[in-house]
Amino acid sequence: MEIVWLGHSCFRIRGREATVVTDPCPPSSGYTMGKPTADIVTVSHPHENHSYVKGVAGHPVLIERPGEYEIHGAFLTGVGTYHDTSKGAARGPNVAFVVEMEDLRVCHLGDLGHTPTPNQVEEMSGVSVLLIPVGGNTTIDGATAAEVVNLIEPAIVIPMHYRTEVTKDELAPLDRFLKGWRKTHLFSSVWRSRIYPGGVQPEHPPGRALSAKASAPAPSGAQGRCPGPS
Repeated sequence: MEIVWLGHSCFRIRGREATVVTDPCPPSSGYTMGKPTADIVTVSHPHENHSYVKGVAGHPVLIERPGEYEIHGAFLTGVGTYHDTSKGAARGPNVAFVVEMEDLRVCHLGDLGHTPTPNQVEEMSGVSVLLIPVGGNTTIDGATAAEVVNLIEPAIVIPMHYRTEVTKDELAPLDRFLKGWRKTHLFSSVWRSRIYPGGVQPEHPPGRALSAKASAPAPSGAQGRCPGPS
């Protein structure tokens, strides 16, 4: 499996039989995701920065609701959550998606705005890779994100939806989330990651991947230097 960050909350998750693009973002978001080709597009909520479906090539199946789906050999579970701490009263619903391919489970939390309930955590259990918003303001912030990581207990964490040089939204920078992580458990800056049941091979900037347990050794197969926060 290959995971490529395309900007903001958008990733391309490519398996042998299917390719999934999550929360496609338009140029107005500050990011240029190119024109990725996909079999499946997931949209966590209808905000324009997360639902630029016309920017995805091919004839992808659009999934934007909770439920279970099987498409092109990929199994997806949409978990109903909220965009805020008031059960959607302020910003509406949000759908987290668990993508299962090649004996791996990847969970994209979309614009999660609260700590998941025990039932929601159970639906996300056994996750290999967690893609989690950390920038606050309209989503959970870095501190809450760390709590969510401890609840879901993924093998690998990739933060998203934070302030960068091109971000148009008012978001916190990545280093506020990284402060609670020991340097020895930070992988090198990640733009593309090849994920295997036995580990991860991160390549190139600008995102970051982290070991999910601050007290545990890096996953076997992990490669790259271990920089401090930036």
